[in-house]
Amino acid sequence: MFKIPFLDLPPLRGAAGAVRLPGSKSISNRVLLLAALSEGKTVVRDLLASDDTAVMLDALRALGCGVWNEGDAVVIDGLGGRLRAREAKLFLGNAGTAMRPLTAALALLAATQGASFEVSGVARMHERPIGDLVDALRGLGCEIDDLGNAGYPPLRLRGPSTLALDAPVRVRGDVSSQFLTALLLALPLVAEHDIRVEVIGELISKPYIEITLALLERFGIAVKREGWEAFIIPAASRYRSPGEVFVEGDASSASYFVGLGAIAATDAPIRIEGVGSESLQGDVRFIEAAAAMGAQIKTGPNWLEVRRGAWPLKGITLDCNHIPDAAMTLTVMALYADGATTLTNIASWRVKETDRIAAMAAELRKLGATVDEGPDWIRVEPLKDWKAAAIHTYDDHRVAMCFSLAAFNGLVTDAAVPVRILEPHCVAKTFPDYFETLFGVVIANAADVPVITIDGPTASGKGTLADEVGKALGFGVLDSGALYRVAGLAARRAGLNLDDGDAVAAIVPTLQLRFGDGHVFLGQEDVSARLRAEATGLLASQVAVHPQVRKALHQLQLDFRRLPGLVADGRDMGTAIFPDASLKVFLIASAATRAERRHKQLISKGISANIDSLREDLEARDERDKNRSASPLVPAQDAQLLDNSALTIEASVDQVLDWWQQRRPF
Repeated sequence: MFKIPFLDLPPLRGAAGAVRLPGSKSISNRVLLLAALSEGKTVVRDLLASDDTAVMLDALRALGCGVWNEGDAVVIDGLGGRLRAREAKLFLGNAGTAMRPLTAALALLAATQGASFEVSGVARMHERPIGDLVDALRGLGCEIDDLGNAGYPPLRLRGPSTLALDAPVRVRGDVSSQFLTALLLALPLVAEHDIRVEVIGELISKPYIEITLALLERFGIAVKREGWEAFIIPAASRYRSPGEVFVEGDASSASYFVGLGAIAATDAPIRIEGVGSESLQGDVRFIEAAAAMGAQIKTGPNWLEVRRGAWPLKGITLDCNHIPDAAMTLTVMALYADGATTLTNIASWRVKETDRIAAMAAELRKLGATVDEGPDWIRVEPLKDWKAAAIHTYDDHRVAMCFSLAAFNGLVTDAAVPVRILEPHCVAKTFPDYFETLFGVVIANAADVPVITIDGPTASGKGTLADEVGKALGFGVLDSGALYRVAGLAARRAGLNLDDGDAVAAIVPTLQLRFGDGHVFLGQEDVSARLRAEATGLLASQVAVHPQVRKALHQLQLDFRRLPGLVADGRDMGTAIFPDASLKVFLIASAATRAERRHKQLISKGISANIDSLREDLEARDERDKNRSASPLVPAQDAQLLDNSALTIEASVDQVLDWWQQRRPF
């Protein structure tokens, strides 16, 4: 996951391949709560690992549930409807799928068994309404205190108190379906006789209620339904663990890859594994909306395949009550359409992780789009004159993922522009590895992938600087100085004759190299220490004499230019390897300063050294590097010179990032 302030997406040109979806957030947190309320142990497989499930698991532990891992599965030792903890303060982040159901369940358990619980979250959670659910629970006799603004978290749930369960339980259904879900999940705990739940107003997001009902049945509760107006919890209901539950892939997350296929999969489809024709989730019906816009879609029980059909896409008008979360993706797809797209019946967007109607409208306008909005609708015009934009994500995972599709603007305009996603780590709420997964199936022109080169003499600190800049930007890192040593080491391990240049060159493309945090990894092995050995240096000298090896290593360096970008350090990165780099930095620390640094490093490792000898060696090496016939050590004409003699690594990084920002269009 990218834990960086922003992630720059260069223009993307196509897509093909397969993705495996993370588990459904909606199913994951429902299953965890149901398992916690049940008798016995439940093995949960394919559980979503995200911020929302993490806060639910923490809450269950605080309530006394046994929670542990068995391989890739999570095991929940349920409470059987009996409290083990009578007091707890539960922090639930911005997880509505944890806050609403836990509030209902704990309010009823506190009332019947005597307890006191506080539930709270992040600032945005305290702005998300819960008053309709609280009113319904208070109507039953639950004691609930507002600890902040009335109708919003944080709350205190306390008891004991006497419940009145003879009259129907009434709850509004036109704000959030999570209120009804919370009651349906909690009321079986107190169903000594049939309990009738009546919905006030039109129930929105009905597919999410269908998920709730299906999962209740898995755990032994067969709820009777009278249309969408009333639900009856049968008397003597008791949660029973099914023993094992598999969580299907997240259908809302599938929407980004369905949209990706509709926009950019021209030669081969995008295959999406984890949801399909047998999915419990209503958001799988997003494929109907995508097909209406022109996508070609094939389905199987647990997979989808999507490719571009109509191009440009077709503008549509759609009532999105049945796909409230996935429908957000349509607003960005609309930018690639032949006419306006209007989405209606989306009032629930305004009470999600952010006001999603306002957020989507504001960020689409940054790209240059014409957008109109109302209380429960949004209208987006197709976009021709694209603007580079930094997308504010509002700590909303779906905003971040939706706008990744804007990076394909080069498919509809000759003046392609990059897109910056601010706070990209917010995707951890449901899909921590979203961007890594996206980069695995998209296609970019090498020239569009940004490169920063950091060149300089021996011991100038270029490797450390490259690592830190790479981490700050989420870019890959290339330590070019290690390549000949790695090639020599790999050739020797393979039993090759190092005098056979063709054989050594042939092994170069197979090297699985990775650089990071000052280390070099060959496959899964950290070979950093081995590369520093004198014997490995001799191997490097042997293989470096072969022109075919140098050619192969040159290509290998070019192949490191991968999404979302690259920081390459060496002596000729900005002159010979990446002459078109977006930013070139050349370090000019003096030999005396570099000798002092090297001396301190050696002494700290218990290695004796003479600072004067070190300086003389560095000066001699500088002279040789400057005068060699192939790729001499000289700054590129357009390089930024950085004298880091008196700078900390933090100051050097800040300077490079400042130069980088000056070159970006945001």
